[in-house]
Amino acid sequence: MPFKIIPVTPYQQNCSLIWCETTLSAALIDPGGDVDRLLAAVDQAGVKLEKLLLTHAHLDHVGGALELARKLKLQIYGPQEADAFWLDLLPDQARMFGFPPAETFRPDQWLHDGDVVELGSLRLEVLHCPGHTPGHVVFFEPASRHAFVGDVLFKDSIGRTDFPKGNHAALIAAIQTKLFPLGDDVAFVPGHGPMSTFGHERLHNPYVGGKM
Repeated sequence: MPFKIIPVTPYQQNCSLIWCETTLSAALIDPGGDVDRLLAAVDQAGVKLEKLLLTHAHLDHVGGALELARKLKLQIYGPQEADAFWLDLLPDQARMFGFPPAETFRPDQWLHDGDVVELGSLRLEVLHCPGHTPGHVVFFEPASRHAFVGDVLFKDSIGRTDFPKGNHAALIAAIQTKLFPLGDDVAFVPGHGPMSTFGHERLHNPYVGGKM
């Protein structure tokens, strides 16, 4: 599965452009902002943008979703509905963090553990991984052994759980019982920073039992 990571917003959030090699059907995962830059990346890749996928509802991950959906008549998938309150707080998030004004919205489809999002011949498996936010989901593409984990897990670190309705125990449980069993060879794109593998994090991430 080809993909391109496009850091957006002052928080350098990793928006991922993914596509099916056969059909060139494409999706953006976590289009947090900088819409013109995202559209330029789509054009450069020569693909057809068909879906917007959200791991969770923090502004730096969803800030460009509504504009893209309206401009290109796209559907928005995810996160899980426990993040609805974060979507309701988007105007407040924008004011608080100095982002352009943001509107509240609802996705066309909430996602749940065990769902599958199809994109051409790709089948992205959905895992509900709460903790950073209560409705956080992860997208896993088993054929290419890649996962897009939002702010659940980072290289040598984990997501914050001091936000409203964060839960540290739930986050650790999601990493250890849902992500790591997918296999040490799985490479993942985090919401911020460099890629890593579940194997590296299982052995070396000090927040989930490994040692540096």
